[in-house]
Amino acid sequence: MALVFVIALTVALVLNRDSVKNLEALGYPGIFLASMLTNATLILPIPGVLITSAMGAVFNPFWVAIAASSGATLGEISGYLAGFSGQAIVEKKKWYEKIENWMKKYGEVTILVLAFIPNPAFDAAGMTAGILKMPLYKFLFYCFIGKTLKMLAFAYGGFLLGSQIAR
Repeated sequence: MALVFVIALTVALVLNRDSVKNLEALGYPGIFLASMLTNATLILPIPGVLITSAMGAVFNPFWVAIAASSGATLGEISGYLAGFSGQAIVEKKKWYEKIENWMKKYGEVTILVLAFIPNPAFDAAGMTAGILKMPLYKFLFYCFIGKTLKMLAFAYGGFLLGSQIAR
């Protein structure tokens, strides 16, 4: 049932991606919501880091990064739940064995590194964490650290770019 919910949420977000972008007008809560929704999609990524960069040029980049990483981390629960509930489906994928080996060997570090690097492979890591029954609090903790570091880079990048354009 969780897998059906995640798929429906992904389709709804992709179809309404322009509405998600409008949430940024709400300030930090809007950044949080936009980031949460863009990270709740599976496999079909919506570039939430672009919102973070744009908002870093407008608001305090540190708080933009905190709002965006908090939302992004909560949004990643969808991947975790998809793995937790859809083990038989996910394990048949080619990438699964590679990520499963990384997760078994390096555990939380895999989540941290993949959360930091902008890539669609993080959905696979989230699903694998769910399949392997990694405790949710560990998944969220390391995901938050990685996402915060990434969002700090994008928010301050937007701030610097905005400063250069304003000159």
